[in-house]
Amino acid sequence: MLNRLKQLFSPKDISNHILLNAYATVGDAPKPAFPHVLNGRRDSKDAELAPHLNGFMHYLAEQNGGKMTRTRYHVIRHLQRTQHHLSFAIDPADMAPFHAWAEAANALVFMQDGTVRDPQGRILLAASGEDGDAQAVMPYPPQAWQRKARSDEQLAARQINVPADLPPLVSEPELRLRAPEDVLRRMLALFVVAIRAESLNSKTPIAVDDLQQRFPPAFAGLTDAERAFLAQEAPSEQEITQFLWRYEAILVLQWALGLQEALPFTDAICDVASISSTVIDRGTEGLRKQPVARATGEILDALDLHYRLHWASRQAILKKTPVPAGLNDGVLQERHYALNWLVRFEDREWDDVDTPT
Repeated sequence: MLNRLKQLFSPKDISNHILLNAYATVGDAPKPAFPHVLNGRRDSKDAELAPHLNGFMHYLAEQNGGKMTRTRYHVIRHLQRTQHHLSFAIDPADMAPFHAWAEAANALVFMQDGTVRDPQGRILLAASGEDGDAQAVMPYPPQAWQRKARSDEQLAARQINVPADLPPLVSEPELRLRAPEDVLRRMLALFVVAIRAESLNSKTPIAVDDLQQRFPPAFAGLTDAERAFLAQEAPSEQEITQFLWRYEAILVLQWALGLQEALPFTDAICDVASISSTVIDRGTEGLRKQPVARATGEILDALDLHYRLHWASRQAILKKTPVPAGLNDGVLQERHYALNWLVRFEDREWDDVDTPT
């Protein structure tokens, strides 16, 4: 794998140049304004990018006997967000402007010597697979650091302690947010499975045919797992509970569409009556006229805060200590899940969304 990465693009006949591959996470990568030879370039629209990134991540995960370190983990996370891959040949005298470009592109750099470096050229991962320079810094856009600082202030005000080195998350220059129409379809699909689960839980089941007649667009957006649930006359209690919790995810999607004013603090379950009336009173046709996406910054603020709250809740449960500030882990799980789907975390579709902390 190392040799394939080193030789990924066949360089032009240039002697004494540095060969490197840059992995940029921003959606609009800045134009390289430094002297260089471009050996190859591909972006997220290129079918070859995803397999290459997967291969590179697999290679990194197996380095050093498969021992996962914090640095390696976050390098892999960076590659998961990569939207542009460029291969350059650069004269050593022109590396300073390249470093400036890499900062603006939020790029990690794979060098010909097998090292992974930060935008300023400091070694994050040595060729041996071990962690590199302690001064090397994982790159994140400035907005991400600013958002993390605001979240940390909110947590401190509630006396919720999280490690200072919990990383920033995706930010504006990197974001590929779901379209409002997709969010609306997903919200309606979640609504019919949550209603079905609620009716089963209360021993007054609503027939699936009745739901389909009342909310036909919702059924067009069901996932495989949701169809399987609705196809059962008597799902297990565990399945019913799982889909009943989806009201918490629905709240997030309604909020993202401007149908709910706020996301209350996560110390109590949502107002199911308010969520249901939002859909029932407006009807599917009324909702179709409604979708207006909430400001991107607000969605990213919510994601960053809920990620850190979820970390605090999970740690308390793991260590069997009191959960701080009355946090409800079930609420956090569903909100974190919905927010990760909204920002296309790891490019996963609904059934496969992950919520690592």
